[in-house]
Amino acid sequence: MKTMVNLKYDEIPSRWYNIIPDLPEPLPPPQDPKDGPSRIQNLPNMMIGECLKQEFSNERWIDIPGGVMDLYARAGRPRPLFRATNLEKKLGTPARLYYKSEFFSPTGSHKVNTALAQCHYAKEQGFERLTTETGAGQWGTALAYAAAVTGLKVRVYWVRSVYNWKADRLSFMKLLGAEVYASPSPITKVGKALYDKDPNHNGSLGRP
Repeated sequence: MKTMVNLKYDEIPSRWYNIIPDLPEPLPPPQDPKDGPSRIQNLPNMMIGECLKQEFSNERWIDIPGGVMDLYARAGRPRPLFRATNLEKKLGTPARLYYKSEFFSPTGSHKVNTALAQCHYAKEQGFERLTTETGAGQWGTALAYAAAVTGLKVRVYWVRSVYNWKADRLSFMKLLGAEVYASPSPITKVGKALYDKDPNHNGSLGRP
């Protein structure tokens, strides 16, 4: 029984599939809050242009740039599929179940796949630095790796409770060249207000 499937590099899909055109009904349009400034109008100031374009695209297939394909190859793609034979037996299913070996990722997470694409587009748009937040740390590590291989700088705001807990992952992000701050931090307006009240605040996503 064949339990592992390996693709060749030239068999990697060259297009992303966009599910939006195949939904049974359109998604509701984005809406601004009733009060305050428009968040929709501010999206181009917060997101990479090409990523924002794809977010609202109605095209079923989106071509993957050659530069991104090269980055995927450097990151060890394609990765093998493994057949979950024991799970098949446990469920008593006639279906063949497979899982992808994202543990072969440079950072141990599938999040590198989108981080590489986002950094590629950011570089093309002329950005020199990216800023992000992270909870458990996988996304922050993925973006740190992607920024390192594309020549970008990155600043990561990391929920304080996990920042204080995962010393190895913190070291890994810094090894990749990222600036990493426990969140809330005293270097942003929102973060400083929380930090001044409680320097040991556990933190939460969205409050750097």
